[in-house]
Amino acid sequence: MIILTHSFSLFEGFLEFSISIGKSVLGFPLWVMEISDKPGEEEAEPAFKFIGNVHGDEPVGRELLLLLANWLCNNYMKDPLATLIIDKVHLHILPSMNPDGFSLRRRGNANNIDLNRDFPDQFFPMNDDLGTRQPETKAIISWLREIRFTASASLHGGALVANYPWDGTENKQKNYYACPDDETFRFMASLYSRSHYNMSLSKEFRGGITNGAFWYPVYGGMQDWNYIHGSCFELTLEISDNKWPAANELPTLWEFNKMSMLNLVASLVKTGIHGRIFSSDCGGPLPASIAIKGINYSIKASQTFADYHRLLAPGERYEVIATMPGYKSKRTSITLGDETMTVDFVLDPENALKGSLLRHGCDCGSDNKSRRTFIEFLPGPYLEVSAILILILAFLCFVLKRRAIYNHLKQRQFVGPKRSVVV
Repeated sequence: MIILTHSFSLFEGFLEFSISIGKSVLGFPLWVMEISDKPGEEEAEPAFKFIGNVHGDEPVGRELLLLLANWLCNNYMKDPLATLIIDKVHLHILPSMNPDGFSLRRRGNANNIDLNRDFPDQFFPMNDDLGTRQPETKAIISWLREIRFTASASLHGGALVANYPWDGTENKQKNYYACPDDETFRFMASLYSRSHYNMSLSKEFRGGITNGAFWYPVYGGMQDWNYIHGSCFELTLEISDNKWPAANELPTLWEFNKMSMLNLVASLVKTGIHGRIFSSDCGGPLPASIAIKGINYSIKASQTFADYHRLLAPGERYEVIATMPGYKSKRTSITLGDETMTVDFVLDPENALKGSLLRHGCDCGSDNKSRRTFIEFLPGPYLEVSAILILILAFLCFVLKRRAIYNHLKQRQFVGPKRSVVV
């Protein structure tokens, strides 16, 4: 477990849950706030994380994240966007990833290491040795192993732009280097930029967004690592030209970035596709994989609820494919509009015998060996009757399982999906 200490705070009938995911070099806890209607519980909902103060001398993100947490708590059940986020998203906020650097007023941590160069890199063999990584980096990596984040953003200073993967190139040259989900990342970055007071008006960055490698290559960065190893769509947000502005400028910076931050989190339930995946033989959830034809990137549904949350750029036609070892894959074509779409799957076992309800549809947790032994001891005249009874029970079990799947699908966790597909 990564939770070292925790605390609870009650806000307007819901809880804010605080945990420490690790410690800095100097021993300061890395505090994370979870803001949700059911903090600390696993639900069939997407999770989003904000990380601030990656660089110690860029404290604006640290302050804005504290203001964001306070605003959400104060406006729950009062503002529709705050209520949507708290009810439908598990929001995690780490105000300072680098408390040592903040106290020292410098970019690196207490060991003077740039934490945004300390993650394993996809192009060059660097930071692959776990023992050489900084404790702050290890804490983030462990955190992502514990929680399945759909998307995230880290807040930086020194420019005004929304940056998206890839951050580096294979040849270390400065040029546009697109990741498989380039179109989706452009949509996310543009959503933040357009919601900002003046980011989209940038004269340096068209539309206020940039591909990281096109701006300047970064290796060992947190953004690319999240996408590759955490199935998490992360942006790097440069939110202030001045790295260390005067305190009286913070209210203005908050107002400039507030709607961008809120809209980015809310996009997890207002756009893209979401759904759950079930087995046709037993009705249970399947932690299957979801892929999109033509995009070399897949995500996995959760182990507990088999829910998935796939960010996609709206206004396009997609072929969605669900796969699971031991089951026949299924696919469906959708046209994604501006609103979220629910796409559920019911997968059939590969070795299902046609018409064999007994084998796959109605085990219901019973002991097959004991059942076979019981049948073997039945007298001949009763064997046919017993077989008929077993088939009837099998059919009833199959119907109940199908009904359970139907009930699961009726109890949707998302707000206002206009269309729903069951495959």
